[in-house]
Amino acid sequence: MSAAKNSKFTVGLIAMRSGRDPQANLDALLTAIDQAKRSGADYVLTPEMTNIMEVKRDRLFANIFPDESDPTLATLRELARKLGMFIHIGSLAIKASPEKAVNRSFLIDRQGEIVARYDKIHMFDVDIGDGETYRESNTYRAGELAVVADLPWGRIGLTVCYDLRFPALYRALAEAGASFLAIPSAFTRVTGEAHWHVLQRARAIENGCFVFAAAQGGKHENGRETFGHSLIVDPWGRILAEGGTEPGVVLAEVDPAEVAAVRAKIPSLHHGRRFELIEPMAEPAYLHAVRGS
Repeated sequence: MSAAKNSKFTVGLIAMRSGRDPQANLDALLTAIDQAKRSGADYVLTPEMTNIMEVKRDRLFANIFPDESDPTLATLRELARKLGMFIHIGSLAIKASPEKAVNRSFLIDRQGEIVARYDKIHMFDVDIGDGETYRESNTYRAGELAVVADLPWGRIGLTVCYDLRFPALYRALAEAGASFLAIPSAFTRVTGEAHWHVLQRARAIENGCFVFAAAQGGKHENGRETFGHSLIVDPWGRILAEGGTEPGVVLAEVDPAEVAAVRAKIPSLHHGRRFELIEPMAEPAYLHAVRGS
């Protein structure tokens, strides 16, 4: 039986520490999803780079596949059908061409059908300091389209990790009817300690949306360290559930009616206005007025 829109449901976030072996990552994920299902989850979200965490290009391309032949995607589609639940793969590294991969999110319904795909738009090309440098665009092709999809309980906006720092994307998703924002991530420890909580709560507050953020956490096989702290945030900015750095399942019951309630209190989605930017003048405007120029 399908759930009525706006009825409560249970969200399960799968916290992971993906390594270089996609099969080992999948085995750990299957155990966690089974745990989430037994705990009552109706919808589960996995982190960014669910299938592999690998920075060496040759090793990455030796272990990833196109959509139609990716074993992790095929297995999770079958699992969603078997368990009768929504499985949202935060992202997989998918081979798009011999030269480029895509960082792609998949929303799978209870029949095992892929109902939405989203390619990460914003590439993580940064220099954090102390030699910690990332150039995601060297390996991955950026997406171009924002994506929303319908769940039985309301509409969800699909994003991935570094997208979090671009609030215009989330406003567009909210204006397209999203009540929930998925932000699966593999935040670095350094940036996570500084910005993770405040950015997740900000995206929830400014859009009156629930935020679901499944995260990678801990020291990975490839040497990278991620922040973890998977979060479920309500539209008022309150943290309903939070994980740590260890793999596991984070659960919370979500009431979609809270979206309308919060937006009725602070209808900022209706108050936003388009405006023009005035370039600075050579001298203050009041002097122009005084001189009559």
